Amino acid sequence: SIFGAVPTVYRYLEKAVNTNFGRDLAQQVQVPSFLRFGSWIGGDRDGNPYVTPETTENAVGMAAEMILDEYIQRTFALGRTLTHSISLCPNICIHQLALENDQRFIDAVFGSEGDEHFEDEPYRSKLRIMQYRLGLNLAYVRKLQSEHSGDLPSEAYANANEFIADLYRIRDSLLENNDELLANADLKDLIRLAETFGFHLFQLDIRQESTRHTEAVAEILDQIEPGLNYLDHSEEERISLLAERIQRPSPRPDAAKSNGCLRINNVWGERIKADDLTPETQQTLCVFEVMQRMRHNVSPDAFGAYVISMTHTASHVMEVLYLAHRSGLAGFDAKGQPYCNIRISPLFETIEDLEHIEQVLTLLLDNAVYRELLAVSGNLQEVMLGYSDSCKDGGVLASVWNLYQAQLKVLELTQQRGVEFRLFHGRGGTVARGGGPTHESMLSLPVGTVLGQIKFTEQGEVLSSKYSNTETAVYELVMGATGLMKATRHRVMDVPRPNPEFEHAMAEIAQIGEQGYRKLTDATPGFIPYFYEATPVREIGLMNIGSRPSHRKQGDISKYSVRAIAWVFGWAQARHTLPAWYGIGSALQQWQAKHPEEKNCLHTMFKEWPFFHSLLRNTQMSLTKGEMHIAREYAELVKDRAIADEVYGMISTEYATTLREVLRVSGMSDLVEIDPVLGTSMQRRNPYLDPLNHIQITLLKRYRDDSLSDAEREKWLVPLLRSINAIAAGMRNTG
Repeated sequence: SIFGAVPTVYRYLEKAVNTNFGRDLAQQVQVPSFLRFGSWIGGDRDGNPYVTPETTENAVGMAAEMILDEYIQRTFALGRTLTHSISLCPNICIHQLALENDQRFIDAVFGSEGDEHFEDEPYRSKLRIMQYRLGLNLAYVRKLQSEHSGDLPSEAYANANEFIADLYRIRDSLLENNDELLANADLKDLIRLAETFGFHLFQLDIRQESTRHTEAVAEILDQIEPGLNYLDHSEEERISLLAERIQRPSPRPDAAKSNGCLRINNVWGERIKADDLTPETQQTLCVFEVMQRMRHNVSPDAFGAYVISMTHTASHVMEVLYLAHRSGLAGFDAKGQPYCNIRISPLFETIEDLEHIEQVLTLLLDNAVYRELLAVSGNLQEVMLGYSDSCKDGGVLASVWNLYQAQLKVLELTQQRGVEFRLFHGRGGTVARGGGPTHESMLSLPVGTVLGQIKFTEQGEVLSSKYSNTETAVYELVMGATGLMKATRHRVMDVPRPNPEFEHAMAEIAQIGEQGYRKLTDATPGFIPYFYEATPVREIGLMNIGSRPSHRKQGDISKYSVRAIAWVFGWAQARHTLPAWYGIGSALQQWQAKHPEEKNCLHTMFKEWPFFHSLLRNTQMSLTKGEMHIAREYAELVKDRAIADEVYGMISTEYATTLREVLRVSGMSDLVEIDPVLGTSMQRRNPYLDPLNHIQITLLKRYRDDSLSDAEREKWLVPLLRSINAIAAGMRNTG
């Protein structure tokens, strides 16, 4: 669906440019191919023991195989269309098509006798040669899957740019011969795909938790310099120590000669013994080796960012840079010249991390070694913002407001230092994980923080609901591109910043909301047992649908340990949906009581401030999907009735308050009025969802009944898991 959607999006954009600015100007300003795709599948190893270095290598190889196969099919199809004969079209320039340079391929493509049929048809000859060369690339990639190394055949395309250049030769020839319709048809679609996907299809992001790198660095340094005790050093000492070692010359290794992980690491005479390292550290180092090898073997664009989850300090970033230095991905050569073939993206997830973002980035960007390597890699600092854990940690109000403030801090810090930056929004499918309409989400970002580019995730069930067919994929990509343009308009026109009074009010509201959320989740005895008994969160962990285990530490059922996806998924299944709205109602109510003279302030914020409007609109979505009468039945599953009554009472009271306050502030009489399409959709789904919830409650009782034998209980597990899947489909964005 994506291969069909991408060229269509560009056609729509070109049509809009023609309509609004005229054909003459549109021809002067060509619409560039600006869409890029990434993936975490096979690269995100944070907490998932099954994502090994071999998995990552396979993911890159499979992606390259898929896109090359697509090019071969489309090139073959073009050969059935561009059948111009030189006798009928004598103006076709053979030199322009560079066919004289392709003579070396003639025997291999057409046989030693040549093919007279194609000799008179230059476009078909060119396309057949291109198809042959792509076939060599494909065979090479397939061979890599099993042998991990080898030399690219000299007749294959050295890179995607060579292939694109051949496509442009055909296009330019067609245009010169007044075949504009053909030039702008299937051929142009193939050019768009090639410029978008290259020979790598997508850039695979690597993601790992920060402590894995800290432990790896400590082990390596302990080998190199026994007694150094890296873990005992202060933050400033760690940064200084790592920067000094990164500056030491590290000759760029020949990745093509390495056919496995952990070749001899010899940097400035520092040899490490891989066998003496723990398996975890060996695997961590092996990932960098795979990155180095696949960049050489497949494409320099095969990898996107190296995302560090749970980034708490600047040294967490420097540790990854040091490990990359040891594998030849970054550093200084023998002449002292810097090189850097890795982009490191710190991920700030919790409320505390978001509050420390200024301190971390200041230390990082003020380090001379880091800045020098950043400069040679494009002078672009990518910063990833995590919506999920911040919401689980402090509630939705604290999450969205701290994220808003963090973006402004990143903008200020990078502008002061002359560094470009790109925000990477780690959105999930649900509101509680940063989800919601893409277009509106972009418009709600702080003014000035979107500088012509944006990066965001589409996860879980969102992929199928948004992109599983070409029509919906086109719609989502168009909405994203349009939102990006509007969010960047501040670069070409004056866009006023929000009223400072609005931001001051929001800061107060967020503080009140966080206090209310933490009172429930952190200070209410029995809240966590309520979560585990009133929702199917434990049973969700038995489904083979997650990218990692449902808990960070097995056996630990604390709020910290349960992962954000399982947290949101569990509450959604039980129709509480509280992560997306809890604390909002009481915060709005208390703020209004504290500022009685500001009667219309909140309503004005809703009408005039995209950020606040998006917040309440998303709250409406979550309230619509919550059903307190069904939530009450899930609460009956809690064995301690006193705990169940107290916790459910707090949740249902806050739900009623939030519902009332959202309607008051928005000036609506019904939730459906805020978003009629969404509201009507949920009204139509509820008659099907409600019975599924009743079925699930019954199945939970039977599966958890200790009086039954294990065999009797197990027979209810499969239908229980099916009920989870069915409710998730009905809720649509559940985790």
